[in-house]
Amino acid sequence: MSTRLSFLQLTLGVALGLWLGFVAIALSGWLAWRHWGPLALPLATLGGAPPAAVLLPAPAPPTGSSALFEQYQQNLHRQQLRQAEQAARADASNQGNPQCQFWLEQTRTAPTDANRENVARFCN
Repeated sequence: MSTRLSFLQLTLGVALGLWLGFVAIALSGWLAWRHWGPLALPLATLGGAPPAAVLLPAPAPPTGSSALFEQYQQNLHRQQLRQAEQAARADASNQGNPQCQFWLEQTRTAPTDANRENVARFCN
């Protein structure tokens, strides 16, 4: 019991399958777009520059002020000191400030939080 398809039937079957596949993909894409909305691409894929760092205020501590929250605050403070150091290195007006140059060099050779705090204090 063999089935023979003519060339026309085979061509129409393949064409119908391709068309139905395209419709299924288009419908899936449209439903996903309606459900999740257009997805934003990261700036790196668009070739744009990353946004400047924004310092957000720390959330209110939970009752009892846990050790985890204190660790979070310390990490946030360290991150702000590092950003201040990077900004001081990038600012050309600090080239003529001897105290700033001293603390920038200290931070380069011994990157401690105390040295970074002095950079934040003595540099613009």
